[in-house]
Amino acid sequence: MNIPKHFLKALAGLSVLLLLLGGPLAAQKNPKDQFSFPPLNTIHMPKVEQFKLANGLTVFLVEDHEFPTVDLKAMVRTGSVFEPAAQVGLAGLTGTALRTGGTATRTGDEIDKELETLAATIETGIDQTSGTVTASALKEDIDRVLEILADMLTNPAFAQNKIDLARIEVESFIQRRNDDIGGITSREYSKLIYGQDSPYALQPEYATVRSITRDDVVKFYRAYFYPNNTLLAVWGDFNSAALKAVLNKTLGRWKSGSVAVPAWPAVPYEDKFTVNYIDKPDVNQSNIMLGHIGGLMSNPDFPALTVMNSILSFDRMFKKIRTDEGLAYSVWGDYDSRLDFPGTFSCGAQTKSQSTVHAIELMLKEMKRMAEEEVTDPELAKAKDQYLNSFVFRFDSRAKIINRMLTYAYYGYPLDFTEKVKSGVEKVTKADVLRVAKKYLKPDQVQILVVGKAADFDKPLSTLGQVKTIDISIPPPPPAKTK
Repeated sequence: MNIPKHFLKALAGLSVLLLLLGGPLAAQKNPKDQFSFPPLNTIHMPKVEQFKLANGLTVFLVEDHEFPTVDLKAMVRTGSVFEPAAQVGLAGLTGTALRTGGTATRTGDEIDKELETLAATIETGIDQTSGTVTASALKEDIDRVLEILADMLTNPAFAQNKIDLARIEVESFIQRRNDDIGGITSREYSKLIYGQDSPYALQPEYATVRSITRDDVVKFYRAYFYPNNTLLAVWGDFNSAALKAVLNKTLGRWKSGSVAVPAWPAVPYEDKFTVNYIDKPDVNQSNIMLGHIGGLMSNPDFPALTVMNSILSFDRMFKKIRTDEGLAYSVWGDYDSRLDFPGTFSCGAQTKSQSTVHAIELMLKEMKRMAEEEVTDPELAKAKDQYLNSFVFRFDSRAKIINRMLTYAYYGYPLDFTEKVKSGVEKVTKADVLRVAKKYLKPDQVQILVVGKAADFDKPLSTLGQVKTIDISIPPPPPAKTK
């Protein structure tokens, strides 16, 4: 074979160049090793003024003159966990119709039109363990927006047509709730952990929302919506003394009342191993979740669990199942801790059907390894750095800071809870991570849920244990009542 001379010359030149550069390149260090990073700068908290109106409304104020706007958020101690089991959806309808249903003096549509003219917003809603009211306006319009809000809270009309519209929206959600495989997995996993009939896992059905009357909505509102059962945070471009006067004039006329809000429902959890399956024959991948009950953020071990979470999810689950094995589109491990009631611990993955059982076996293996051996120094350092380096972003706006403080106050946590967790994370050791992994991870007592097409699995789910098939069919609407 004849090789052109110009090619041979170029090849020889390249060889010489590689010989000359090979030594320095081989000896080159990671650029990260050439830098040293100083400790994080001290975070300066804004001045927060706290006081109460005569009607018992607790208020937090933070002046922030960066933008000519004023925002507020109120949290009312209520939640869907307090609605009757036969009327699941009542809290949500109440939260929606409070905003859309108008007042004694104007319709919801008239309120919409005025707020649109002012480029302002007012929103209301009720989730599992809180009711929320939010508003935003230009600073020159906040007095008027507070007038509208006060009218809404003190004289809600709960117009029947708006309750009916909200009910239609809920029924539309019920109709579509089995369309998304991820939504199915998350919903049914919650039922496994909290219990089929737990307030933390119940879901609206046609029958429950159709049983709700306007009188039920009014009764639910009157049970919880009082100023002495509410916390309010306001931040933005205002003068505190002037705003206090406006708050007294508007929300100050909201009458206090006798409120008997029960404690959050208990979560009686029984450790057990189960294998559960939901048939979804129209998909070519499996959604997997497995785990058990989680914890509360008030747990003294929360900082160590936070570090363990990071290592288990990113350095163990992600690296082994996705990077090394290439099995999953997404994968995680998360010991979730909540402010109000115990969260859930879950390992999860989305993987092709043909690797379903293998992915589950790998997840269980990583759980066990987490509780059997200390993490490495690089794993610990990386996990703590990820948390501490992202810490500053919790304070990059006044809105984040005061919203978090409001939430902590609502659930009975110290206002500096975030800083306490940061201090705890800084002190976490490898021994701490191993200790909490041994204490809180229970790989032999997990509940496994798989949503997918069993005919395509690599091995039968029964190789893991006895399988329970979960029915997710949607109960049909009740027959219409004849007059």
